[in-house]
Amino acid sequence: MKKIVFVLTGLIAVAVINAQSLDEIVKNYSAAMKSDKLSSVKTIKITGKMSAMGMEMPMVMFMKNPDKIKVAYTFNGQDMISVFDGQKGYMMNPMTGSSAPVELTGDQLKQVQNNNVFRNELLNYFKNGQITLEGSEDVNGKPAHKLKINVAGGKPVFMFLDKGTSLLVKTKTTVDQMGTQMDVESFMTEYTDIQGVVMPKKTTAMANGMEAAVITFDNIEVNIPMDDAVFKVK
Repeated sequence: MKKIVFVLTGLIAVAVINAQSLDEIVKNYSAAMKSDKLSSVKTIKITGKMSAMGMEMPMVMFMKNPDKIKVAYTFNGQDMISVFDGQKGYMMNPMTGSSAPVELTGDQLKQVQNNNVFRNELLNYFKNGQITLEGSEDVNGKPAHKLKINVAGGKPVFMFLDKGTSLLVKTKTTVDQMGTQMDVESFMTEYTDIQGVVMPKKTTAMANGMEAAVITFDNIEVNIPMDDAVFKVK
């Protein structure tokens, strides 16, 4: 009986240590991202480009606190736009043969909202009990905490936080692409701090081990005037 009690006590102790470790990891990440200062940031504008399949597409991103997002890519002189106006999301893609806005739902809507740097998604996942600590793994030659995010109704997402900086350096998940399972990894590098806004200037996406796209931020502007009309669908 004493042996059983001892084993149970040991298991509880391990669970508590893991929970404390995870709590500390999330706190360190929030501190590294300066999440407590983002409430004072009103707007963010990013200009850059996406390189994929030998093509380079200019991009511009607008964000207005707390939840307005607009992302536009230019290809062959035409703009492909995704926007969330705080209530609904829309996409306008003239490459489909129509420039009429199409309302976004489900995963497509989440993809647009995930661009919102004003939200600390990792902290929200932690508060909802959706994170488990899966040990550590080297990313670009440096040790990183491996966190498993249990996404409701979807496949788990793994997030890797550099042990030295506490910054997100890699994500990994599996997606279904036309009936085929595909491992998608994204690597975040060249972090910068612009007036308290911390973000990577370069993100490299890999699909089944092959480079699929590279997104580069060339200019990040903080607290510039930005009318709500930017996020309206015309």
